[in-house]
Amino acid sequence: DLLLSNSCIPFLGSTEGLDFRTLLLDEERGRLLVGAKDHIFLLNLVDVNKNIKKIYWPAAKEKVELCKLAGKDAHTECANFIRVLQPYNRTHVYVCGTGAFHPLCGYIELG
Repeated sequence: DLLLSNSCIPFLGSTEGLDFRTLLLDEERGRLLVGAKDHIFLLNLVDVNKNIKKIYWPAAKEKVELCKLAGKDAHTECANFIRVLQPYNRTHVYVCGTGAFHPLCGYIELG
């Protein structure tokens, strides 16, 4: 119904099936951060398909191999699924991902 009534703009920036997991709204800067499989997207709130910024943050290859050796599915489990997007201060966001069952965290500077 929303598409038919032109009441929404679908995000077309990823057709890779990235399994979106977490969102962080930055109203002050008019942005939306989206955590996905191996990626973090920074989207414009006015038009989510305009000026898309993307960070590619995969799990380390050796961690992916260990994950596969443990019997996990390479496509649905052995990746860095971004689970945490948390404001840290006015300039940074704290980010954590699964890291193919070896969690890792870091900070993103919102320049």
